[in-house]
Amino acid sequence: MTEALTLADRAASIGEVPVGAVIVQNDSIIASSFNLRESQQDPTAHAELLALRQAAKTLNSWRLTDCTVYVTLEPCAMCAGAMVLARIKHCVFGCTDPKGGFTGSLADLSAWPGLNHHFDVTSGILEEECRQRLQLFFRNRR
Repeated sequence: MTEALTLADRAASIGEVPVGAVIVQNDSIIASSFNLRESQQDPTAHAELLALRQAAKTLNSWRLTDCTVYVTLEPCAMCAGAMVLARIKHCVFGCTDPKGGFTGSLADLSAWPGLNHHFDVTSGILEEECRQRLQLFFRNRR
């Protein structure tokens, strides 16, 4: 999660919402990214999706069955859905997103009945550090 926070700081430094994501397999980082929605003018350029794409290229497989995603903010519906489709094993996030989170806040796609895959979720890791970055970013934008 410390690496994801470093990536969130990089996002903030270029005017992006400070969210960072890291994907780990067998205790090694295989992919990492941060939000690039503004830079790329792409609504799908969330940290998690960019990292999932990178991990799939690294492993030469879209099936990320033994991978864990670490992300500073609770994944949205799009990102949680992509984790289901990628067969992620575990998602670890920092702070909840009460207005957009889909791994527990608004709904829980990680355990949605009827979906063909479920993944474990751990929340609250370095929660205060993650929340502070987001609050500072938006406070400075106003």
